[in-house]
Amino acid sequence: MDVQLKRGLIEICVLAAMLRGPTYGYQLIKDVEPYMAISESTLYPILKRLESDGCVKVKSMEHNGRLRKYYYITPDGRARINEFLGEWQDIMKVYYYIERESSHV
Repeated sequence: MDVQLKRGLIEICVLAAMLRGPTYGYQLIKDVEPYMAISESTLYPILKRLESDGCVKVKSMEHNGRLRKYYYITPDGRARINEFLGEWQDIMKVYYYIERESSHV
């Protein structure tokens, strides 16, 4: 899979996982992994980028005596998901076209 496409899909999956409420890195990995392979080394740069884009806010809170970063989706993050869903229809049209044409070969 194209690296840029995969990165974009992971970003959307991470944002979607936050729709249920605030979450932290390890939980995000567990939530996304059934759908896309993701590691900490992949997740944290994506979270930083989403934060700098205004799609995610971060708040540190104490958990079992240690600080843990919790990630919250913002209205911009929700807008990015909606934009993706709109574009997905176009992607599926291309997919079905390719599938149909390749069946003639």
